[in-house]
Amino acid sequence: MRPFEGIRVIDVTHVLAGPFATYQLAVLGADVIKVEHPDDPDQSRGAGTDKELNRRNMGTAFLTQSSNKRSITLDLKQAKDRDILKKLVTTADVFVENYRPGAFDALGLGYDALAAINPRLIYASFSAFGQEGPRGAQTAYDHVIQATSGIMATTGTPEVNPVKFGSPAVDYATGMTGAFALSAALFQRERTGKGQRIDMAMLDVTLILMSSHLTGYLRNGVHPKPNGNLNPHATNSAYTERVRRRCWARSCLFAPRMNGRPFCKRATYRRRACVPWARRLPIRSSKSQNYPSPRRRQRS
Repeated sequence: MRPFEGIRVIDVTHVLAGPFATYQLAVLGADVIKVEHPDDPDQSRGAGTDKELNRRNMGTAFLTQSSNKRSITLDLKQAKDRDILKKLVTTADVFVENYRPGAFDALGLGYDALAAINPRLIYASFSAFGQEGPRGAQTAYDHVIQATSGIMATTGTPEVNPVKFGSPAVDYATGMTGAFALSAALFQRERTGKGQRIDMAMLDVTLILMSSHLTGYLRNGVHPKPNGNLNPHATNSAYTERVRRRCWARSCLFAPRMNGRPFCKRATYRRRACVPWARRLPIRSSKSQNYPSPRRRQRS
């Protein structure tokens, strides 16, 4: 038995962040019913690497986060179709939408209206900047949030920046964070018996992805800068000295220069630490043959 078997999700989302959140629940066993407009389906249906699938409105960009779901079409501007949706809501545990903030309230399908029908309903709204605030009414795609948040300005090299991520990382991160929020809400409902509203903003999630940068800036005003392939975070600083030497030995020897800059700037460290440790690695560099092997503890 999968964790969310018996949970029904009404998925009125499109493109990526919202559909990816509900996809996580579907993979874990939830009955996800995707709702689309009959004449204006999810635009991701026509995108992907396979042209034949795109022509059939089943593009790989759509399949990525729409498998394990059932599908219906409703024109929510029509009263009879809104009534059908409300009947579905009475049987649902979760309702997810990612349209412009205020759009579903205008249709009589906002949180207050649907919670009156089903008090146990967990209602999640995905948006660019949140449901309120000065930019709440604005919409955005992944790359817009990358630029707005500043994460794009920290990506690239000191010479070439800002650089957009190669994948829609903000959309995926928002979907994963949203799935976690929905899971937490379902768990809380087991204790309280009540549903709740979730306001999931892409900008908020992107700031979470920059947590260490933001903490540093708020502490002493240091602006994060693009570092290329250099990594000032845990990858090269959270290990003990012994393990760190092992990890960096291969990098210093076999990738001495990255982006035109020395990978390991400390020549003394290369000579005394990296090279001896590299001699213990399965694959040896010809450069390491000129150095004596490190001392080994004699076995008694």
